[in-house]
Amino acid sequence: MDALEALNTRRSIRAFTSRPVSLDLVRELIRAAMHAPSAGNEQPWHFIIITDPAILGKIPDFHPYAGMMAEAPVAVLVCGDPRQEKHPGMWVQDLAAATQNLLLAAHAKGLGAVWVGVHPREDRILPLRKLIEMPEAIIPFALIPLGHPAEKAEAEDRYRPELIHLNTW
Repeated sequence: MDALEALNTRRSIRAFTSRPVSLDLVRELIRAAMHAPSAGNEQPWHFIIITDPAILGKIPDFHPYAGMMAEAPVAVLVCGDPRQEKHPGMWVQDLAAATQNLLLAAHAKGLGAVWVGVHPREDRILPLRKLIEMPEAIIPFALIPLGHPAEKAEAEDRYRPELIHLNTW
């Protein structure tokens, strides 16, 4: 799949089969995430691979949009380390770019995935940090459940020329 096809056909997938996803494949997706641009090349990210069904099953207890975690064979928690910043506040953009790369790589490899937001919601950050036993300085940013899709989401054309401005508003 070429890059434009991946961009134009990626959809959020929230239902997965029970078929496992190899750790080698997950690491390949994280490699793609790590190739995202970051301000000053600071790369303020960490990635936690979650395969333990007990952990995945507890996330919906405190995250209202994470019901699919219980059936996902694996999830990646994208985390930020603001201590690595060269340009204060830019870690959020850096992690957003890494998360998008991970989603696109998953789609290109035939997997389903969805971006489950965590940051900046303290009601999600704090229980997730406790569940995963994360250091205080590390901020959970986004959860990405991954799996072989049990649903098909059709691509749609989201191009809207009325939102494009040339030179001035």
